[in-house]
Amino acid sequence: MVRVLQGRYLAPLSTISKRLISHWITLSLLLAGGGAVHAQSPAPPARAEYRLNAGDTLEVFVWGEERMQREARVLPDGTFAFPLAGTIQAEGKTAREVGVEIQTKIAGYFRAGTPEVTVSVKDTSGMRFYVIGKVRSPGSYSIGRSINALQALTLAGGPAEFANVDQAVILRETRTGQNVERVSLSDVLKGARGLDAGNQARIIPVLRSGDVLVIP
Repeated sequence: MVRVLQGRYLAPLSTISKRLISHWITLSLLLAGGGAVHAQSPAPPARAEYRLNAGDTLEVFVWGEERMQREARVLPDGTFAFPLAGTIQAEGKTAREVGVEIQTKIAGYFRAGTPEVTVSVKDTSGMRFYVIGKVRSPGSYSIGRSINALQALTLAGGPAEFANVDQAVILRETRTGQNVERVSLSDVLKGARGLDAGNQARIIPVLRSGDVLVIP
């Protein structure tokens, strides 16, 4: 078992059609935690788990083995070292995933059974991403938690007039080159009521530090 402990503005949308304004306000209320726009509606989906970045500080605790409790800072290459487990690749993973990896790697050293592993994010290095294109406030943004493409668009003031949110793109630098991921946000924006009713099937991608969200 792995336990995980984890430690805006909206620009006016006067240039967008009245229908889109209505959807945008409804969706913004949901994202802000205003959950029940309709009294009988269930709460919106839980926020995505934070994904680790270089510079983040973690606390790792192996239950029953207090001497193994320690802080670990994610190095620039995205890794950190932990006793018995060796090098752990942390960048891009959640604290839960890191805990599972540690637990798996140390399992062979405990005859009485693998102890539980708790991983917590003590401090974040600050996630920086960019939103460019047809948005009301393009630029770079820094935030201390995980954020998805729709929330990033909200921070950038929402789509500008004539924006094509159905052809949004996320640019991400990887070790093997630049990755391009296409994202459609139009269905989510137009279906804000369906989202409130808990019928959202589409997964909105979570951004990583350094990502560029392009709204054509």
